[in-house]
Amino acid sequence: MLGSLLKQMVSATGRIPRGIWLALREQREVTSGRRPHLGVMVKMLQLITSSQPLFIVIDALDECAAVQRYRLLDSLKEILDKSTGARIFVTGRPHIRTEIERRLAGRVASVSVSPIREDIIRFLRARLSEDETPDAMDESLEAEILRKIPGNMSEMSVAAAVVPRIPLLIIG
Repeated sequence: MLGSLLKQMVSATGRIPRGIWLALREQREVTSGRRPHLGVMVKMLQLITSSQPLFIVIDALDECAAVQRYRLLDSLKEILDKSTGARIFVTGRPHIRTEIERRLAGRVASVSVSPIREDIIRFLRARLSEDETPDAMDESLEAEILRKIPGNMSEMSVAAAVVPRIPLLIIG
């Protein structure tokens, strides 16, 4: 994930910053052309984010394997420690909220977002009306879909890691 983020950031600048270029060249020699190690990617991200504001958005962090999630959060904390212009916006289910708060150590504003049942039903009805094979579904199946899916929706947590003394506004 961090490699993809680094690639996106470098692509957005239109040129490879000299520090990144040198680090990549050095890393290529050390690793025989393989991709950079996690620590090197974190340092490159710190270099880029130290010179420009950056918003990192990660959706559905709870779907990431726990070990990878820990590494990612620890790496994001390292980036925040060196990059005053970096902001991180993360979404995930409530069971990872304490993990995010612990790993990003006091730099988190957290908001719970719960779906509104009527909105989900309205969305489902719109999608069902676009069905290209309407004969495949009878009224009882449609009723079951409209009953079960909204009942299975869960709350999401939205966490934003911020640098102290810089206000954060989350509009939901």
